[in-house]
Amino acid sequence: MTDSAGPATQLELLAAANQRLVLTVDRLDDSVFATPSLLPDWTVGHVLAHVALNGEGLAGALNGVTSGTGTPMYASPEARDADIAELGVSAPSEIRARLLASTTLFDREVSDLPEDRWGVTVDRTPGQRAFTARSSVLMRLREVEIHHADLGVGYTAADWSPAFSTVVIDSMRKRDWATPFRVLARDLAQTWEYGDGEPVTTVTGESHELAWWLTGRGDGGRLTADRDELPEVPAW
Repeated sequence: MTDSAGPATQLELLAAANQRLVLTVDRLDDSVFATPSLLPDWTVGHVLAHVALNGEGLAGALNGVTSGTGTPMYASPEARDADIAELGVSAPSEIRARLLASTTLFDREVSDLPEDRWGVTVDRTPGQRAFTARSSVLMRLREVEIHHADLGVGYTAADWSPAFSTVVIDSMRKRDWATPFRVLARDLAQTWEYGDGEPVTTVTGESHELAWWLTGRGDGGRLTADRDELPEVPAW
């Protein structure tokens, strides 16, 4: 990935994020895996299962790019959901092992991918939501950091670095926004614009608060807007 400093920086952020997540999971009492997470209808175990399977799926997709087999990330949406449901209620020791292995698998496939294959497109599921091999690094980074906070076991968006918060804020500009607006990160003294047209309001807050809100999480209670209400944000 010599064409841009972005992916390299994302890999550095991912390495640190993996270490933090693994440390959190290693410290969890087994009883916590069956308790509710911050995500609706998912326990802590289900969130960790999702992160593990995401890493396995992305690693398999990258292996398909390297080998030329064109392997999709998931066989189908139904298979993805079923795998999460099954692994999410497995023994905590199995979930821990799969999570740790997934970080190693993804790192290995990233290292093995030839430089001229980073622009190759792969499918999330057969025929749907294609993405480039290069974007898999950003995808994995967001999964690890955001879902770490989703566990609800002590790690929160307030623990995110300004660098990662910036990654999230930048990446969310690619979504479809019904209302054009601007965000101002006070700690970074930087603004971003979302949606088409002249922004109708400016949302101000710390970068991690803005990043969390832009993923559709929280009520944005610590954010301020020029208008009385914050713009509507869909779930990520």
